[in-house]
Amino acid sequence: MNPIETKMLKNTPADIALAAELLKRGELVVMPTETVYGLAADARNEAAVAAIFTAKGRPQDNPLIVHISDLSELQALVKSVPEAAKKLAAAYWPGPLTMILPRSSSIPAVVSAGLDTVAVRFPSHPVAQALIRESGCPLAAPSANLSGSPSPTTAAHVAADLNGRVSAIVDGGACQVGLESTVVSLVGDKPRLLRPGGITLAQLQAVLGDVEVDDAVTHKLKEGAVVASPGMKYKHYAPKAKVVLVKGTPAAFAAFVNSKKADGVYALCFSGEETALTVPTLTYGRREDASAQAQQLFYCLRRADELGAKTLYTACPSEDGVGLAVYNRLLRAAAFEVIDLDAPTKKSVVLGLTGPTGSGKSAVADVLKAHGAVIIDADKVARDVVEKGEPCLAALVEAFGTEILNPDETLNRRALAAKAFASDDQTARLTALTHPFILARMRKELAEAEKAGAKLIVVDAPLLFESGFDRVCDKTVAVLAPREARLSRICARDGISEKAAAERMARQPDDEFYAARATRLIRNDGDLAALYSAAEEIIQWLNP
Repeated sequence: MNPIETKMLKNTPADIALAAELLKRGELVVMPTETVYGLAADARNEAAVAAIFTAKGRPQDNPLIVHISDLSELQALVKSVPEAAKKLAAAYWPGPLTMILPRSSSIPAVVSAGLDTVAVRFPSHPVAQALIRESGCPLAAPSANLSGSPSPTTAAHVAADLNGRVSAIVDGGACQVGLESTVVSLVGDKPRLLRPGGITLAQLQAVLGDVEVDDAVTHKLKEGAVVASPGMKYKHYAPKAKVVLVKGTPAAFAAFVNSKKADGVYALCFSGEETALTVPTLTYGRREDASAQAQQLFYCLRRADELGAKTLYTACPSEDGVGLAVYNRLLRAAAFEVIDLDAPTKKSVVLGLTGPTGSGKSAVADVLKAHGAVIIDADKVARDVVEKGEPCLAALVEAFGTEILNPDETLNRRALAAKAFASDDQTARLTALTHPFILARMRKELAEAEKAGAKLIVVDAPLLFESGFDRVCDKTVAVLAPREARLSRICARDGISEKAAAERMARQPDDEFYAARATRLIRNDGDLAALYSAAEEIIQWLNP
């Protein structure tokens, strides 16, 4: 295509008005969003939309996402708005969530690659919202990069790819989320996750209940398969350097990568782990911080090219929460080339099971145990480490006084609870004292179960995420329940008052905490049959 003058615009009312005028004339404008920068055109203008594909070098079978600035604009774009869409909009719009719905005639077929659906998103970035409002039209906008390369999270990234191909680039600073939006289809029998992003699978499940995960999230598309969402292609988000995804412990990763030391070999690793490597490194967030990984990933992939990397060995992220989105992007950047350093030796699947007190996770653990799972019960371990004569009990007596002991020098749990839960500071003190002992015992039990050849090991831990023990788990499940149901269960189970139970619950994270971190959720609404059925589905999920 012939180069055109690309205007570099700022986040000012005058520049946004100029960008909006360009859009009205059918030209292409790059806008910032909270996810990545988007290459925008009037979604109703077929010629303008076609120009997006040309500017990016994007295949015509890859659908685009239409962006709106108010929920009221959705109705004109779709044939109907199902109840599931209303619930998701109430929970997560504006934000990094795209919904696929039946397409209305106002949206040209070219937007949706000929499909009878349309993908719609309501971004939270104020500049994107202002530009949509000012232009007066819904904006079709894929990522503002050359097709297949890492998505841009700064205006400089956009200019490197699209200068001379678009009319204007509006600079709105660095993108907050850093990965493209979550895409969920609402047109089938069940909601289906097509592309993970900043809104996690568990967060979708928290609103919708059962949500299927499309096989293409973690596997190659079958030959000839129809692309229902952006980001489902075999190779995508890739720098010029060859990306190789490496699964394994920090020590195993370091040993493997150091053995590959050669000209042009780089490592993309987690912050704090680079000191063990002898090759040049880039870091993309701490191992436990998936949100930071998401924000830094595309920057690092582009930086690798700037540094002249030829091969980029990349430490594999978790597949939990936002980590699934990071993993999904890296799989495609690596064209599904994955080296699993644990594959020859690892025989056990480790499932982390958690949830707030009174949620019913013990019932789920019982079902998993009936299927042969080895259960490592953190509550039982916590009781064991404070038995008479244990070092942990001595540490508690030193911290809280001898009044927490019975006459026979065993622990008086109610006396300890009265002191430890009297304030947030005291609760934190209890946690700091007991957790090292509990975690050490749990690691020992886990190693013993793996050595014994257990196929499925379930770590039943109320503080799974807070303790960091989720890092040793392959998958995680959180069990949630309504507040009133939890309250009554705690009172009946522990023989305490509603006030005491409520105070205990108030010191625990809310449901959103678990939804943002767990691989999957189970909703326990009091129907035991449904709860057992959900637990059975976990077994099928772990053994497809």
